[in-house]
Amino acid sequence: MLIDSHCHLNYKGLVEDQAGAIARAKAAGVTTMLNISTRECEWADIVAIADADPAIWATIGIHPHEADAHPGIDAQKLIAAAAHPRVVGIGETGLDYYYDHSDRAQQQASFREHIVAARETGLPLIVHTRDAEEDTATILAEEMGKGAFPGVIHCFTASANFARIALDLGLYISISGIVTFKNAKDLQAVAQTLPADRLLVETDSPFLAPVPHRGRPCEPAYVADTARFLAGLRGVSYENLAETTSSNFLRLFGKVSA
Repeated sequence: MLIDSHCHLNYKGLVEDQAGAIARAKAAGVTTMLNISTRECEWADIVAIADADPAIWATIGIHPHEADAHPGIDAQKLIAAAAHPRVVGIGETGLDYYYDHSDRAQQQASFREHIVAARETGLPLIVHTRDAEEDTATILAEEMGKGAFPGVIHCFTASANFARIALDLGLYISISGIVTFKNAKDLQAVAQTLPADRLLVETDSPFLAPVPHRGRPCEPAYVADTARFLAGLRGVSYENLAETTSSNFLRLFGKVSA
């Protein structure tokens, strides 16, 4: 059993052969895939994919890149859309100061609306953060002080200090194929030390294909390569890593288990 905790099945690079990518994932032992939304126009399609295949689940959210284009998406709209039985998470949301495709204040406002939705629904928050550690940590801590909510830092590439902050707040950390890259020594060092009961794996496909698939579109089947690398890094068997991360996913995304 292996779970891809974050993929984009409707994105270019996967959507052209979506059925094939799903079949290859299942053949590789990937029993569950969480298909992540980033824009309101995707929500219906992402839910429909989950409706059509019991191995696939959906989230509802607005990526920080898209915050400017979605000023009307507030917590209540997210909550209403997340009531669908196949929707198991809120996001992805967060802050991205690397590209600054949306105004930072609007990113922050959208992030807080998603947090309210996660708190009220009990569904996990899927957090994207890039070049925004300080503000991400501040918002997460402030909002956690208003009432606890579950969540995961997806595609973790941040510092060891940010990892400690996230873990102290009760969040999970998900590792993508970036950990297999030769220049990812800092991430590899952090990934070795993460507590086993807070660890997830993901592809973020069609992006960030792990070694040995660099240079081609990533797909959910490749989460097995990331899991094997991560298992070696942590000194455990692939089977142990797969079982642990799958159990963690099912604990965090309780609506899947239910």
